[in-house]
Amino acid sequence: MALAVPAPMKMTADEFFALPGELPHAQLINGELVVNSPAARHQRIILWLSHLFLSFAEGQDGAGELGMEIDTPIDRWNVYKPDLWWVPETRRLAGSDNRFTSPPPLVVEVRSPSTWRYDIGTKLRNYEASGVAEVWLVDTAADVVLVFRRRTPDSARFDVELELTASDTLSTPLVPGWDIDLTSLFAR
Repeated sequence: MALAVPAPMKMTADEFFALPGELPHAQLINGELVVNSPAARHQRIILWLSHLFLSFAEGQDGAGELGMEIDTPIDRWNVYKPDLWWVPETRRLAGSDNRFTSPPPLVVEVRSPSTWRYDIGTKLRNYEASGVAEVWLVDTAADVVLVFRRRTPDSARFDVELELTASDTLSTPLVPGWDIDLTSLFAR
């Protein structure tokens, strides 16, 4: 005898935002509530990238703002919480802001076993369609960073794709001068 499992109910972004209380690590992906629990290495890499940016930004006027896990509405069925995000000075969030009104220009997603399939599929496509300028996918299983970026701000799609290994240096035209030695990143 087969067991019938009902299909999960779809939720809209408005319903997601109306949920009571804080939902750490919760995202709305294709109308489904997805909650993950990051592994220790995932957290160490996020903290190291944050440390590197803060060390770089200290003394740099106009370096922008780097942050973690802010609700990022994409469309009616999708609200993501990028592991890390960057915005220029002109888009810094107010202290009371708990979500973006439009996606940030730079998004970083670090591999979690429960959500990697979304990161490299649905989320990457939706980030591209919503105008994100650059996405870094940090694959902690293979120790590579997949970089997707637009060659120019008016490029319709990601037209630069890089696969960087531990022997490479990661940089972005969005934050000139911020160079990341991937050997030190993957040592975490």
